[in-house]
Amino acid sequence: MAASISTFHHKPPADTQVIVGLSGGVDSSVAALRLVEAGYQVEGLFMFNWSEDEAGRCQAADDFDDAAAVCDALAIPLHRADFSREYKARVFQYFLDGYAAGRTPNPDVLCNREIKFDAFLHHAERLGADAIATGHYARLEHGSSSSRLLRGRDPGKDQSYFLAAVPLAALERTLFPLGETHKTDVRCEARAAGLPIHDKPDSTGVCFIGERDFEGFLRQYLSGRAGPVRIFGGAMDGRTIGEHAGLIYYTIGQRKGLGLGGVAGARDAPWYVAAKDLERDTLWVTQDSDHPLLVETALTTVAAHWLIESPELPLRCTAQVRYRQRAIDCTVEAGSDDGLIVTFDTPPRAIAPGQYVVFYDDQQCLGCAEILRAGRPDLRVPVSA
Repeated sequence: MAASISTFHHKPPADTQVIVGLSGGVDSSVAALRLVEAGYQVEGLFMFNWSEDEAGRCQAADDFDDAAAVCDALAIPLHRADFSREYKARVFQYFLDGYAAGRTPNPDVLCNREIKFDAFLHHAERLGADAIATGHYARLEHGSSSSRLLRGRDPGKDQSYFLAAVPLAALERTLFPLGETHKTDVRCEARAAGLPIHDKPDSTGVCFIGERDFEGFLRQYLSGRAGPVRIFGGAMDGRTIGEHAGLIYYTIGQRKGLGLGGVAGARDAPWYVAAKDLERDTLWVTQDSDHPLLVETALTTVAAHWLIESPELPLRCTAQVRYRQRAIDCTVEAGSDDGLIVTFDTPPRAIAPGQYVVFYDDQQCLGCAEILRAGRPDLRVPVSA
């Protein structure tokens, strides 16, 4: 086997039933392969989380067939469960409500918390499972008293960011067989084992959107309200240079898809979304990639979710505000209403309300909090009138 699998507490693998969440992709398939080779009692479960098949774009049926072919190759049973009702109520509705309120919600974090490590876990328990497993690139250290969530060994694939909101009690009943592995090794392993999906492309995007145009998808559920696009800062501060279709279709720091061509008197340079004024339906843009609104040094959050005992504040650690951004040294202080104030040593780019700030101590993920706003509550950059 290419990498070891941490033991699930102290129960021997042969006496441990593990149900693997199979998506029909390479990662979850190799996770199941490794558990079989390690001697666990392995079964697969395919989750139907999105029931609509719009113009043939939904791949759930094809993915289920791929998962079934993998289970046949591994000689393990495959279960199926329909969590589409739970997904729409607990993930998709929150997604829509967030955009309607001008935020940029993260459905992947919610899907893990609400579906993969809640609905799936409870379903697996009803099937008799001692533990569940997924193909996430993250590591878990299961100790006698608690478990620790760690970054995956492959820095380009580490998915601990998306797992930071999962309850620790759920993680304590989970295995991540790919945590010590690099993605290239996973594909080689799938090919060597003769798994029928070894060359299947990785899925991209949110499952209910996939490769589709995001704005076009959102328009099916929410109606944006048009308003002016105005310049924030510089010699042209306050000038109206266009009209937007609705603030819900934009996020802080966005560069593409703004529909702004040549603007008289402006430089031939990209435009960035700097702020969204919900009261005036105004989209504020700038050509300054280092505009203060795009490089805030602080943010405030709602109540935090900790994967450790609630730490004594202030806390020095690192944090990242988006999946692909690097972790930055910061100080975490208590805010109002059980929220936090996070001040960074160097500013991250484009802090967006609705996204998550995830905290780390070196490789260990400490927890997370949903971002309420960029800036400290007492030091907010005002939006021009």
